[in-house]
Amino acid sequence: MKITPPSAAAREEALVRLDGLVKPLGSLGRLEELAAWLSAAHDAVPPRELDDVRVAVFAGDHGITASAVSAYPREITAAMVRVFLAGTSGVTVLARQVGATVKVFDLAVDADGLPDEVTAYKIRRGSGSIDREDALAPGEASRAFDAGRRIADAEIDDGANLLIPGDMGIGNTTVAAALVAARLGLPAEEVVGTGTGVDEEGRARKVAAVTAALARTGDRADDPFERLTALGSACAAATAGFLVQGAVRGVPVVLDGVFSGAAALVAQDVAPGAVAWWLAGHRSTEPSQAHALKALGLEPILDLGLRLGEGSGAVQAVPVLRAARAVLAEMSSLADLT
Repeated sequence: MKITPPSAAAREEALVRLDGLVKPLGSLGRLEELAAWLSAAHDAVPPRELDDVRVAVFAGDHGITASAVSAYPREITAAMVRVFLAGTSGVTVLARQVGATVKVFDLAVDADGLPDEVTAYKIRRGSGSIDREDALAPGEASRAFDAGRRIADAEIDDGANLLIPGDMGIGNTTVAAALVAARLGLPAEEVVGTGTGVDEEGRARKVAAVTAALARTGDRADDPFERLTALGSACAAATAGFLVQGAVRGVPVVLDGVFSGAAALVAQDVAPGAVAWWLAGHRSTEPSQAHALKALGLEPILDLGLRLGEGSGAVQAVPVLRAARAVLAEMSSLADLT
């Protein structure tokens, strides 16, 4: 698949214009960098308004929850999907503050009774417990990846000009840690965090689970789809597809936390150059996200100590991006003073 890079010419034009605004050189710090990034993405100076932000929450259950790696039971995943639909989840509340739209997609929730619009892209019910077996059956990673691409296409065709991937699934941080460790050759101890807030015993169980998963997988993880099959999930594969298609379509994507960071490593392997279309919305408290972002060369916009997931941290970065755009669109130039 072809990834056309953002416009280098527009970026340079934006940087020149920023230097000519009524302020000391570089005095708006990261806002200037983001303004130039958006100009390159839109091939326009100033960039277009970010007035149609879409959050796609990819939901699925993970078999690894049987190893007590989370502070919450597996059944919370389906319950939270219903909370998203009610509009009272963390990300839906926060998204309303910035005018963003949230949709939830069931890729692998192990439950019945969810609406058809939520289950339209469903691949399976739950995933294998990665410490003992593959997460997915052969071919399911590709199917889920393609589903993520179709979801991105549908949102973009409907007018989205900024995409945010969200996640919902008890056990997500364990899966993300395994994906990052396998890709970067890191031991489980370096990538496993406390996730939903487990104690040291819980974290030790997570470390043991990821260690076993890595030993079982071996060098299969060198291939991104084999990595998803062995260690990932349908929602991780769909997230990767969503990220890739945003880049293919030339629409900026703001990554959220640990789960989208792990998926981004997969997506970059599938579509080299896609990372040029992504920003890191915030710094998660999970160590695997830090490793993933370093490998991708991305610096988080915000650091608020968030670990909710759902796309909630990335949503908080939207006002910062709008402010960066406004600097280029509305500030006077030094030439206006004479």
